[in-house]
Amino acid sequence: MNVPIWAWGLTVLAILVMIAVDYFGHVRKSHFPSIAEAGRWSLVYVLIAVAFGGIVWWAWGPQYGGEYFAGWVTEKSLSVDNLFVFVLILASFKVPREYQQKVLLIGITIALVMRTVFIMLGATLVAHFSWVFYLFGIFLLWTAWSQARSGGESDEEYHENGVLRLVRRLFPVTDTYVADRMTAKIDGRRMITPMLVVMIAIGSADLLFAVDSIPAIFGLTQEAYLVFTANAFALLGLRQLFFLIDGLLDKLVYLNYGLAVILGFIGVKLVNHALHLNELPFINGGREVDLIPDIPTSVSLAFIVVVLAITTVASLLKDRSDRRRAAELEDSSTS
Repeated sequence: MNVPIWAWGLTVLAILVMIAVDYFGHVRKSHFPSIAEAGRWSLVYVLIAVAFGGIVWWAWGPQYGGEYFAGWVTEKSLSVDNLFVFVLILASFKVPREYQQKVLLIGITIALVMRTVFIMLGATLVAHFSWVFYLFGIFLLWTAWSQARSGGESDEEYHENGVLRLVRRLFPVTDTYVADRMTAKIDGRRMITPMLVVMIAIGSADLLFAVDSIPAIFGLTQEAYLVFTANAFALLGLRQLFFLIDGLLDKLVYLNYGLAVILGFIGVKLVNHALHLNELPFINGGREVDLIPDIPTSVSLAFIVVVLAITTVASLLKDRSDRRRAAELEDSSTS
């Protein structure tokens, strides 16, 4: 895939404009967005991502267009899993509702910058060392197994990571929020506020999720341009998605199982691809291992969409069944 410098520059500029619209439009005035507002802007970001995929399809052909869509759908589905942790973080730090948009936006911006660095490093490794696909594939298989075994269960409390503990150790933190300011002068002493700490928490948490998602998308495409844009468009709509489906998260009880199946599938795809490119002397004497053909992008995209559809429908059916059963129990206890 030959992407000229001007195309990279134009794409980065468009993403920066989208971020600027968020900063100077949506979060400039602190407020908690309504469902209608969140739904409207979620749709806008989805349409922009789909339109960009159409441009890739038209300019570089269906192969790369399919790779972009497979990567974007995968990153979008994995980002929903991130939202569970975001809920815990915002609750743990007791972030006022009117400031939650700003917290999420800055945290996601931090994550986007750091993910870009990860993507460039990953693209360099993939281009020069084919054995990296073995590592990515085995790691995704292990992650898939861990998610499936957990059964979707997670801690009810958020535990601060090492980054946050280091921040608290190095800088004085105010006891309470000071409007939406990130620093404040208290008794002549400059201090950071919980607003800045929670932004770092969101950014560092999402960066940890990149450890799963970056190898996953490299299993669908090795083009750095597509990996970057799929991640960017998935992350840019994450803030609106949070407010849109906040009340639905608890209903997606089978999401972890669906993600486990998808990650496992991509893990197998990566290992199989690594075998086709094999250069390790202790595996088949350093020669190609052609057990099964490389899985086409169209099959990967269809598989991911079907798994997500089944997961969502099964989750909503279970939620409806549970609510009906609870209502019947309540009726029987009152009669």
